[in-house]
Amino acid sequence: MYDYWWSHAINSDATHDAIVKYCNFVNDSSTGMCQDSTDKAWDEMGDIDIYNIYAPICLNPDQRNASGTGSINVFDPCWQYLLISYLNDSSVKKAFHAKPTSWDVCSDVLTRWNDSAVTILPIIKYLIANGQRLWVFSGDTDARVPITSSRYSINTLNLPIETAWRPWYLNKEVGGYLEAYKGLLLITVRGAGHTVPSYQPQRALALFSSFLGGTLPPPS
Repeated sequence: MYDYWWSHAINSDATHDAIVKYCNFVNDSSTGMCQDSTDKAWDEMGDIDIYNIYAPICLNPDQRNASGTGSINVFDPCWQYLLISYLNDSSVKKAFHAKPTSWDVCSDVLTRWNDSAVTILPIIKYLIANGQRLWVFSGDTDARVPITSSRYSINTLNLPIETAWRPWYLNKEVGGYLEAYKGLLLITVRGAGHTVPSYQPQRALALFSSFLGGTLPPPS
């Protein structure tokens, strides 16, 4: 994650060098200097959307009840406030048969995710071994679970390359990039953040359709 931030001009050279020097993320034996360095990295990031570093942020959440265009191609940076208002509407709660409660984007009740896997690489290996068709995709503007992390992880599998790195196209524009390995495809969606369909719905649909059809997106 911090490598992605540095390579996208979010962090300074000095801060990135300090993270590399003082942090050990492999066995989590990092020191206080590591914590200071990662805190500095977050401070340097500033007020941007970590899930899409080039997307606008919500500057006026008080307009959360205003009616939008409803267009699937226009991402609303204030979506979470719209969602909260919607889910807390009494008629919506009634339609969902939800007990009286106050909904929010993040829970104050569930503070920890205790059964999450440290790594999903064993799961990926299991799926490959059982002949499952597997695509790993990333929006290339996601700084929270960045493409950098996906590439580092997949590289540890040492899978043979069957289709070399290349662009894929939609409507005569580069939709992203891909590289096919034996048992796995790594594919990116250009200009998309963490929730790919929110930012690039047409490219997301093309990717999903290609997966269902069992074909790679076109090279031109």
